[in-house]
Amino acid sequence: MNIKEVLQHIAQINAADLFIIAGRPLSYRKNEKLVCEDDKNLTPDDTRQMIDDIYELADHRSMYTLKETGDDDFSFAIPGISRFRVNTYKQRGSFAAVIRVIAFTLPSPEEMHIPQNIIQMGNLNKGLVLVTGPAGSGKSTTLACIIDYINSHRAKHIITLEDPLEYLHRHKQSIVSQREITTDTESYVSALRAALRQSPDVILLGEMRDYETIQVAITAAETGHLIFSTLHTIGAANTIDRIIDVFPANQQAQIAVQLSMTLQAVISQQFVPDVNGDLLPAFEIMTMTPALRNMIRDNKIPQIEGALYSASANMAGGMLSMDNCLMDYCKRGLITREAALSCATNPDMLSKRI
Repeated sequence: MNIKEVLQHIAQINAADLFIIAGRPLSYRKNEKLVCEDDKNLTPDDTRQMIDDIYELADHRSMYTLKETGDDDFSFAIPGISRFRVNTYKQRGSFAAVIRVIAFTLPSPEEMHIPQNIIQMGNLNKGLVLVTGPAGSGKSTTLACIIDYINSHRAKHIITLEDPLEYLHRHKQSIVSQREITTDTESYVSALRAALRQSPDVILLGEMRDYETIQVAITAAETGHLIFSTLHTIGAANTIDRIIDVFPANQQAQIAVQLSMTLQAVISQQFVPDVNGDLLPAFEIMTMTPALRNMIRDNKIPQIEGALYSASANMAGGMLSMDNCLMDYCKRGLITREAALSCATNPDMLSKRI
């Protein structure tokens, strides 16, 4: 089976992920549904051959990391077809892979239904902006659109630290340095520390994985840089809780104070099935106010959700709660009532409002 033809096919049909796993047919994900390419189960020899071919396509990349550690992350491009983000791993003694399709060109924010006030967070001069949501919810695309906005409208030095690189940015008004973890640098922490000596204005940190990375990111935001990053959380209050809880108990009060001063916004997103069977991104947007900063500093995190909900209902400061976004989609006939309730933060309250 020619892996290049398979990759071309899934790119043409706008599939999201390709699964190469022994014991089941070659499969791909489209609109949150798993589809089998045929009815032939792959053998371990089949998956090994396909993964060998993938490493050849990726500029003859070495399989040393996969063989020694059991998994490997990288990205590569096939000219005229697409870019691909790859995770290869061992399972049941055989090689397997999941491949994400990434378009060469960035989709427009309008195509992705990304609100303009999210894109314009690229106009901020300093602080920390977090884009959160479950895996596969479009966080990387949202961040790439914000970076492209800065690149197109502002003369800045942008450094992206990603694992692996997804969207490639050409230099426009800005200078864009893109570094891939393990290929261009050792780790997020070492790359982030080095970035502070590379005269950056904007730093995109692919993921805040541990307390050391979070600590350096917050320090970078304190020193006047604009930092964008992601977390696998849903909701602003959960995100703030997650960050603070990562730290030892004796450091949590200090981190809460630092976060209250540096955080500029939390954007949460998830995909919701629309009435046509496609996926529509739903957003929650929390921009910082003095009251919200006080809640974080004083450890009154549970009050944040109520404050965001009230501000969203009053259309204050461009804020938007997830439930208000879902209700708006429902009223406009974009999604069903059932879809809205299944993705809601507070389904009982949203049910009464709808």
